[in-house]
Amino acid sequence: MLVGLGTAALAGIEDGPRHAGHPDWMDPGIVDLEAELETVRDEGKTGVMVLFTTQGCTYCAEFINRSLGDPVLQRRVRDNFISIGLEIFDDADMTDHHGEEVSIKHFAVQQKAGMAPTLLFYGPDNDLIFRAVGYQSPERFGAILDYLIAGSHRDTSFRDYLGQVAASSATADAAYDVLRPDPLFTQPPYALARKPIAADRPLLVIFEQTGCGDCRRFHDEVLALAEVRSLLERFEVVRLDARDSETPVLAPDGRRTTPAAWFAAEGFSRVPALLFVDENGDAVLHNDAVTERQRMLNMSGLVLDKKYVDGWTYQRYARSKAIERNRQAQQGH
Repeated sequence: MLVGLGTAALAGIEDGPRHAGHPDWMDPGIVDLEAELETVRDEGKTGVMVLFTTQGCTYCAEFINRSLGDPVLQRRVRDNFISIGLEIFDDADMTDHHGEEVSIKHFAVQQKAGMAPTLLFYGPDNDLIFRAVGYQSPERFGAILDYLIAGSHRDTSFRDYLGQVAASSATADAAYDVLRPDPLFTQPPYALARKPIAADRPLLVIFEQTGCGDCRRFHDEVLALAEVRSLLERFEVVRLDARDSETPVLAPDGRRTTPAAWFAAEGFSRVPALLFVDENGDAVLHNDAVTERQRMLNMSGLVLDKKYVDGWTYQRYARSKAIERNRQAQQGH
């Protein structure tokens, strides 16, 4: 059973404070990840935690204020990790975990930190041991720390780990005991193959499950918005049950699978989870982090505008749209 771990508290997050910087206790000096990992080995710590954020990011501000601002969680981070805060678009140079000199901006691209906030954890062997994309509530961030500090990442996926934790403690949302229908959703059979013949429009796959309060809120507060629905009408939209191991699905790449197997193969660990696929059957974006109005509009727009073809990350697209909105607002005054 998968749980949201506290995302209900995020109502109205996009109207909240905007990110202005990293906590002052995160390493502010020359960024040398290889040297920091040597210190990790010397001091017997779990690893290095790298937090990628960007200016104007409300999700980043909420994570910094709520999760990193929690005294207990902050102490656990500082006791077990060396922490480094980076800006996704920073042109300054750094040394990566392999000793290579790169710009911070290029390192973000290399490490697939294209959406803020992104947490990257590197272990004593200089390898990436965990990636978390998007806002992490205090509850979920605590579960991530438990998972890494105990060493469970060595033999258990985070999805399975959460399932084990939830088995004895989670309660379902009785108001969402069935998956909610929506006229946007394609009905079975799910023949979604886009290879070798391309489709005429991109695909959005939404994974949900019963008992999921976050799924209910996603329907009420995001999918119900007229501006979101207007964009999604240009997609084929499929909603699948993340726990369904019976219904046959022909995936975009031609594989025969089931919703549960596909959910696991994508590495998702919570619902609702979103997978955007282009007309040729190639995955463009996948996200199981908290998604509210603006993030949904930006993800859909990135795919529809095909900016990924030019190598744009989500965060680059989101920044360009924010600049465009600000310019229009100024002209309006």
